[in-house]
Amino acid sequence: MTQATLQQSLEIGDRYHYQTPIQWPQKTRELHSHHFDSTIWNEFQFRDDDIIIGSYAKSGTTWTQQIVGQLIFNGAPDVEVAVLSPWLDLRIPPKAIKLPEVEAQTHRRFLKTHLPVDALVFSPKAKYLYVARDGRDVVWSLYNHHANGNEAFYDALNNTPGRVGPALEKPSESVVQYFRDWLDNDGYPFWPFWENIKTWWAIRHLPNVMLLHYADLKRDMPGQIREIAAFLDIPIDENQWPTILEHCSFDYMKRHAEKSAPLGGTFWEGGAQTFVHKGTNGRWKDMLSTEDSQRYEAIALDQLGVDCARWLVNGMA
Repeated sequence: MTQATLQQSLEIGDRYHYQTPIQWPQKTRELHSHHFDSTIWNEFQFRDDDIIIGSYAKSGTTWTQQIVGQLIFNGAPDVEVAVLSPWLDLRIPPKAIKLPEVEAQTHRRFLKTHLPVDALVFSPKAKYLYVARDGRDVVWSLYNHHANGNEAFYDALNNTPGRVGPALEKPSESVVQYFRDWLDNDGYPFWPFWENIKTWWAIRHLPNVMLLHYADLKRDMPGQIREIAAFLDIPIDENQWPTILEHCSFDYMKRHAEKSAPLGGTFWEGGAQTFVHKGTNGRWKDMLSTEDSQRYEAIALDQLGVDCARWLVNGMA
């Protein structure tokens, strides 16, 4: 650790009443695929109040973006999170276009990532929200996202220059087989699941990291939003509180899905309404066999350990 880094750690530690220097995560690798270009974080210039929203994918990311957007803009009805809160490490559009757009933003920035911690440039300046969801629920949502991608979706991912690795293809018609392939090949055909969860779980103690869970948001959205606001140091305007809650509800987001879906939903059959789909958990329970479900749980326990595997099932319940 350099002297400058040590001094920065001490200053941040004092702010959060830490007695010893904080060991901040370090980037150790790059990830490239049909979706990822992790090198964009190497050039990103952090600001002191940046908010980074992380997840594996289909774990409540858009919902968390909506919550943060409503807190920042105090319940405004026209907050287009798909525009204001881009997925930074998505390689489309390329970083030469995306970085100047993000740099030009004058509001408090809230950006999205699907990277594991060790492929991310982690800054003490930013605050990080990481939202997770049971992997079985993730897959059911991911299948809808993947299977309903239209020609423009596959063309953008597969034919935009810079893709690394195999092309993304249409999935089979069986969501159960899709789940088995995803489990057997750790996130196939997207990216590894277990490392994503455990790298974020490992830094949950850091003062600028807050873990969220989809199930907790479902159980007590008002309480969770207040905790998020406190973590982000955003005072809540109580006169706007009912409006903020309405705008963060699934029904409202479904009715205004074009504000949440990338490019207004043009990449999916059925448009934005397909992107903002069901918003429910447990759809796998009537379709997965007991053996399939138990195999998932055994792998989760082996990969994550008891505490993290328990949390991933149902949050803090």
